Amino acid sequence: MILIKNIDTYTPEHIGKKDILTTFDKIAYISEKVDLPSSNFPETEIIDGSKLKAIPGIIDLHVHITGGGGEGGFTSRAPELMLTQLTTNGVTTCIGLLGTDGITRSMGNLIAKARSLELEGLNTYVWTGSYKVPTRTITDSVRGDIILVDKIIGVGEIAISDHRSSQPSDQDLIHLATEARLGGMLSGKCGILHVHVGDGKNGINPLFYIRKNSEIPFSNILPTHINRNSLVFKQAIEYAMDGGFVDITTSIRPEGNDEVHPVDAFQELLKHNISPYQITMSSDSGGSSPIFDKNGNLTKFGVGSPSSNIEILQSCIKAEIPMELALIPFTSSPAKLLKLNGKGNLIEGASSDIILLDENLKIHSVICKGKLMVHNYKPIVFGAFENNN
Repeated sequence: MILIKNIDTYTPEHIGKKDILTTFDKIAYISEKVDLPSSNFPETEIIDGSKLKAIPGIIDLHVHITGGGGEGGFTSRAPELMLTQLTTNGVTTCIGLLGTDGITRSMGNLIAKARSLELEGLNTYVWTGSYKVPTRTITDSVRGDIILVDKIIGVGEIAISDHRSSQPSDQDLIHLATEARLGGMLSGKCGILHVHVGDGKNGINPLFYIRKNSEIPFSNILPTHINRNSLVFKQAIEYAMDGGFVDITTSIRPEGNDEVHPVDAFQELLKHNISPYQITMSSDSGGSSPIFDKNGNLTKFGVGSPSSNIEILQSCIKAEIPMELALIPFTSSPAKLLKLNGKGNLIEGASSDIILLDENLKIHSVICKGKLMVHNYKPIVFGAFENNN
């Protein structure tokens, strides 16, 4: 049990100074004052929150937990992410995925890594598949994976408009979206087709085709990397204005290649009266960020970091976006879209996934599933192969 006293609380809605009591993996009480019995009561850790802010844990829906990349050969394969790389950056729930490489990395590997992180203290789910169509699965179909495998909530990231994709047809994408939707309906999961949008000249046009030529609801499709260039972003605005959902990649920053800064992207979407609940943000952490020249040759690459989420949240606040609004794409919006019940909000009965921020918006403590994972700016729970000295 953990009792956080006198903390400025965002649910994401700002509700002022509160006491928050967690029991096991749930928030038991949020009240003006919580007094514990003086005797015959379970041991409770008390945290002074008088100079801190409480916000929901970050839900990162696009994480290469087994490592991404490989476009530069075997030595460019990014390593697996470790527990503290996520927790120290405020991620309490992550959705893992494969990406470009569905050959040297497998769905079995991805699910095993997700289960490992779950046992170490994180909330984890996965997308089935990879860039390729027909895509990688555990069972004989995307629908079967979503229905039969508890960790799998949808299919992705399926690549479009990218020289690394398998160039799926519009009908291929409609079939995948239908499989995901039916799998979700039959299992009570979100059943989303999660789409990687590349730099190709076609942009997100295939998604407009799906909307026009099928019965798939907007809520079953989520394009990501929409801020990778101005053309894709312009299309994404139109798509969202029509009712679609879009995911901003927080690790994409302007580097002279027409990228749109995540804060600018969020503000522009809001200016077009797009609901913040149509917008999510994710890190693409663990994945490579390759740069190709006009001939398709790899010139350099880096690796996305989980730190990009908290950095962009801090930047949103500095840009005078209200905290309660800036939090939505990282917390309650992905929780709602992905049907992660009990997550993304600080309310009684919800999961006890909580970040404590100091006055400079730096992460002071992280509670995940009711367990203190980070405290006084340092990790206190480590993964099996991490050095905790």
